[in-house]
Amino acid sequence: MSTTIQASAATSAPLSIARLYAMRGGYLFMVVGLALVKWPLLPSAHTLPVYEGVTLSLLTGMSLLALLGLRYPVKMLPVLLFEVVWKLLWLGLVALPNAVAGDLDAERTRILVNCSLVVVIVAVTPWDYVWRSLGGGAGDRWR
Repeated sequence: MSTTIQASAATSAPLSIARLYAMRGGYLFMVVGLALVKWPLLPSAHTLPVYEGVTLSLLTGMSLLALLGLRYPVKMLPVLLFEVVWKLLWLGLVALPNAVAGDLDAERTRILVNCSLVVVIVAVTPWDYVWRSLGGGAGDRWR
């Protein structure tokens, strides 16, 4: 029992106001970027090829969740994590092998530049808090 209480106390340590504002800045960065690039495509979404429509819908949905992150930065932390994970996967599994092979075309280069902006999200994510709350303690009950 005391182990559970100690683990709960460790994960409930509040984030500083500066960290919360940094996270809000990350959410705002996502919202503004996606609103400028993706939201204008919404009226013609039905005309896009299937996977472009899927990507548009997914990224627009993420931007709306990031908008909630402005008010609830800690509760919406999974949005920041998803942004980091998918972009690092794309950079490592698609961009890097193509760059090494000297096969980066204009489209992949454009996406590479856009995905490289993930450094902003990496910088504002409270990784110590992520580890304490998601990786370091006991998981939720199964029953």
